[in-house]
Amino acid sequence: MTLSKIVGIDEVGRGPLAGPVTVCVASCDFKDYLRFKKDKNLPAFGKDSKKLTPILRQKYFKYLKKLSIDFSVVSVSNKIIDKKGISFSIKKAINEGLKKQKLNPKKCKILLDGGLYAPSEFLFQKTIIKGDEKEKIISWASIIAKVSRDNFMVKMHKKYPEYMFDRHKGYGTKIHKGVILKYGLSPIHRKSFCRR
Repeated sequence: MTLSKIVGIDEVGRGPLAGPVTVCVASCDFKDYLRFKKDKNLPAFGKDSKKLTPILRQKYFKYLKKLSIDFSVVSVSNKIIDKKGISFSIKKAINEGLKKQKLNPKKCKILLDGGLYAPSEFLFQKTIIKGDEKEKIISWASIIAKVSRDNFMVKMHKKYPEYMFDRHKGYGTKIHKGVILKYGLSPIHRKSFCRR
């Protein structure tokens, strides 16, 4: 059977004290992928979202959205993370992202970053350690996920300005821990993460 689609999956926001965990599922035809991998307007190998400046991430985000790549971004809230755990929440986001794309499980190759896995009906899947540095489709999913989550946290800053979510995006920085001590937890904090 000929595989027609290549799919990259990555998540961001596994460790923050506040906000959702966000997964991006990116897919395109194999022939398009071979062409996009050579596109000089996209990041070079090894440039996943963590190694790019916020300005470059936004630039690539806008460019990626113009290409014939399908993206589905799914965020799972802090409330579900607290109730069901981070592993459940990431799995839920992957499953929902794949369902949105309506992919044929027998006709696509899925590449996932780190310790991520797709549902078992997707026969041709591979988990790659540091996949966001080694496979461009995972890197692109990483950029889309990161920018989408960061944009959400900037919106949350407008709602809860005292927490400065626009600066730390919910991660456990010294500044963030300081404002938690001063103001307590906001409605978007992960209570289960803030007990540690």
